[in-house]
Amino acid sequence: MGKTVLKINLVTAIFVASFFNAQLFRTKDRADNLEGFDDQKFSYGFFLAGNNFDYKLVLDPKFGMDGQKNLVQTKSSYSFGAGLIGKMRLNENFDIRFEPGLQFVEREIMFDTQSNDQYAAGTPANQPFTPRTLTDADKLRTVKSTYVDLPLLIEVHGDRWYNSRPYAAAGVNWMMNLQSNSKAADDNQQGMFRTTASNFAWSAEVGIQFYFSRFKLTPGFRGTFMMNDEMVSDNAETPPYWTSAIATGKTRALMFVLKFE
Repeated sequence: MGKTVLKINLVTAIFVASFFNAQLFRTKDRADNLEGFDDQKFSYGFFLAGNNFDYKLVLDPKFGMDGQKNLVQTKSSYSFGAGLIGKMRLNENFDIRFEPGLQFVEREIMFDTQSNDQYAAGTPANQPFTPRTLTDADKLRTVKSTYVDLPLLIEVHGDRWYNSRPYAAAGVNWMMNLQSNSKAADDNQQGMFRTTASNFAWSAEVGIQFYFSRFKLTPGFRGTFMMNDEMVSDNAETPPYWTSAIATGKTRALMFVLKFE
């Protein structure tokens, strides 16, 4: 999937670059495109996104660390998303944007926590347990997520320079994870990694808006950072090989978005 997303981004970049000469740098006898487009009170569109999602983990110093060694590692992956755009004009320089979308995500978490056998007699943080030899399947969790992403952004933009305009935006997101498994009775002892269903995040974005004769194209980069801990603890009787090793886990994502209005 990663190679596919990279290919899509490369083709998109070539597509955008091919218009630069005609739309930006050839200024002689050229009329501005969509001159009254941004004067509308409301406008609409859609977006496509290539994403890189990862977890930012804070490890438990007892169960998640062995001296200076981190016992839990994550591996990010490239994915994709799509959604709709609704814009309300505030004034010449500010807009409010609501951009509901779906983000399809897959990540890996690796647990090298066999050394937690030393706590089998029990500690104040966990019950006594019978050590088990962790298999490759026990050590690797592939976490699939489908986020319903509902960001509300305030956009500030500069003045148009011919058929382009820079912008920056920031706001907050509510993100519902449709594959959270948060209410499942099984946990990591049965191979089920659980996360929270309802989450809150903040986002920041920068990019350039390009005006063509029939539409506005906006390539931009967005960072999204979860504010709440997404980890759902394993059941009390489960050995501390998995979520006990993680103090907090929060999503962080970098997105390349293409907006069409």
